[in-house]
Amino acid sequence: MTARVSWLDGMMFVGESGSGHSVVMDGAPDHGGRNHGIRPMEMLLLGMGGCSAFDVVQILKKGRQPIAGCRIEIEGDRAETDPKVYTRIVMRYVVFGDGLDLARVERAVALSAEKYCSASIMMGKTAEIEHVIELRPAAAARDAEV
Repeated sequence: MTARVSWLDGMMFVGESGSGHSVVMDGAPDHGGRNHGIRPMEMLLLGMGGCSAFDVVQILKKGRQPIAGCRIEIEGDRAETDPKVYTRIVMRYVVFGDGLDLARVERAVALSAEKYCSASIMMGKTAEIEHVIELRPAAAARDAEV
């Protein structure tokens, strides 16, 4: 994998992935930014969530679970001093579907956390990671904020 980050101006950067996708990153005004993009440390949480969501959805689909939607809400606490690494992360998995087996969803989350999600495993080197699972009916997926 490859990536490139280029400075635009102020504290704004564009990140380009080797697969051809781009994202704008910017700092808060109190750090010289203009708040026109995502913070780099937020990107870490998003990458971790995306990695784990990919695993969980794939595992549940392969297991023929009736999954209609999946959302991971992530909260991270950082150290007070530099380097301000994440020290605690809570990942709330909201999985939508009628007739989902809670034990199978728990197993999918555990497999992601312990075996497949490289991002979670790396972040777990500095942060305590808590996984919370919530099952909701399939109809609620249509009304869920995405």
